[in-house]
Amino acid sequence: MARAKTTSRNSSRSRRKKGGMGRWIFRLVALAVLIVIVFTAWFWWDMREWRPDEALYPEQGAVIASGASGTRFETIGALGGDFVYLELAAVGDAPDPGFAARLKAATKAGLQVGVIYPFDPCLRADPQSARFTRMVPRSNDQLPPAIALNRLADGCDPKVSDAAVESELLTLVNQIEMHSGKPAILKLGEDFQQRHGTARSMARDLWLIRDRARPDYGGRPWLLWSANSQLSSAASADPIEWVVVQR
Repeated sequence: MARAKTTSRNSSRSRRKKGGMGRWIFRLVALAVLIVIVFTAWFWWDMREWRPDEALYPEQGAVIASGASGTRFETIGALGGDFVYLELAAVGDAPDPGFAARLKAATKAGLQVGVIYPFDPCLRADPQSARFTRMVPRSNDQLPPAIALNRLADGCDPKVSDAAVESELLTLVNQIEMHSGKPAILKLGEDFQQRHGTARSMARDLWLIRDRARPDYGGRPWLLWSANSQLSSAASADPIEWVVVQR
């Protein structure tokens, strides 16, 4: 009987010990989750108005999305922006009748202006370059054109091979450069780079994308960096993409 009571007491202590350990593990996990939530909330709040230090990056600017309205380009200048890139609607997207007005307003505000065309890997180069040449006037005052490389061909119907994507991209780059008279800048997404290795295969200036942290996925120096994709400011009711230049 004594051995049975001792065993019972030991079993009870063991259960209490395990229960105590379980509570501590639960508390630690809860604390870790709380820290993650607080950090995420702080990061989101801080990023709303964060821009890279002008001492490190004196040349800064913004991207204005296709279809945007009500952008106050003078305010972009007041924020320290020297330039804007206006995104052109891709072939197949909704028409953007406000593009010409934005181009005129940005120029009038004293900003340097460039145009971004979003490459569609499911389409041939010819209709895409035709959209660019029809919408973007030739001008020596414009910044070099940029081609955004974000979308992969995974959802194309009919299917498009990687080799075909790369061939059409090269054709598009050449056609846009012929129209603008300037070398294009490749606004290169990380997934596109991993799939196609474009930074290695095409000798053009790079524009990389990563919120807050300097991007390194291009494998070589970049010219432009989209440092904050959701900058809140008085320049627009909607967040804008903030960009810096590396010289």
